[in-house]
Amino acid sequence: MSVWEAVLGILGMAAITVITRSFFMIPEREIPLPQWVRDGLRYAPLAALAAVIVPEIVMTQGELIHTWKDARLYATAVGTAYFFWRRGILGTIVSGTAVMLALRVGLGW
Repeated sequence: MSVWEAVLGILGMAAITVITRSFFMIPEREIPLPQWVRDGLRYAPLAALAAVIVPEIVMTQGELIHTWKDARLYATAVGTAYFFWRRGILGTIVSGTAVMLALRVGLGW
């Protein structure tokens, strides 16, 4: 690929990004969305977060984990339990990280 092709590709991707992201700012008034779309968009951030986090917890090297001796499972359980107990994000992160660190360093998992 030549330098000009790379520059043209970058400029093209930048233009497409600007156009698609500004699409919602172009109209003079708000575009009405059906209620079912608004209801569905409420769950989009949670679905995206789950799609990123769940594979990191249950997979290693592209395959499902085969043993219960995986620190991520216990750290996730402790973090989840802490969150439902106290509803605090910082405590959730600290408790999950503490369990992960203890199992990885202490037991070598």
